Amino acid sequence: MDLYYDPVIDEHVGRGPRGLIAPTWYFAPQRPEFARAGWQALAQRSGVFGNQPLAGLDNPANLVNLLQLAGEFADSNLKKSIWEEAEQYIEPCWDNQRGEFTLAFNLNEAHPRGQWNARSMAGWVCNQGDWSKLFNEPNLDKFSRPTVTGVDFPNFALSQANWSEGSLKLAIQAMNKNLQGSMTSMHINNLGDQPNWSVREASGQSRNIPVIDGQLQLTLPADNQTVRIQPSP
Repeated sequence: MDLYYDPVIDEHVGRGPRGLIAPTWYFAPQRPEFARAGWQALAQRSGVFGNQPLAGLDNPANLVNLLQLAGEFADSNLKKSIWEEAEQYIEPCWDNQRGEFTLAFNLNEAHPRGQWNARSMAGWVCNQGDWSKLFNEPNLDKFSRPTVTGVDFPNFALSQANWSEGSLKLAIQAMNKNLQGSMTSMHINNLGDQPNWSVREASGQSRNIPVIDGQLQLTLPADNQTVRIQPSP
């Protein structure tokens, strides 16, 4: 299979296993039989199913392919073993001032490779079959549920934001130690007809906040502690 064909110069680019492996992530939700063949080809080339050390991990392009596809196709134990063996090649780095975690892949470059980081992290956060479910079993209810907007990113980020059992759980993380514990504001929309909401902080303190112009304005500490927001009784 070709990765692509250039008719101008009659060139088949990526002919062979690479032509099947490269689009495997895109095949997964649409043509699972092609995707499974692509994963099997990559896994066999990398020695995933053997008892020997994995091959090709010192090549970042091959490594990223493996890490990404393992998230969609490998079971939890296999995925864990792949990441453990890849640890020495991905070069995880923290920029404590900017609050950024990246993978440098031992390239000795001034800036991390954005595409390779994104693809690797897609593999990290996905469990088996998750990527395909996003398309084939979409959660459309989320568009009508309470939604957080206006976060002062990148100074602050949400390390937790999920709606379950009638309440919204939030946790605010600061970009760095200088901002840790600072107060920051945001809004919550899609609150329905409930006029007042209760905000319960990790300390146990609760307060009621009214909905104004269809939204709730919150000011919370960036302490990475879970805050629960739910309709007032």
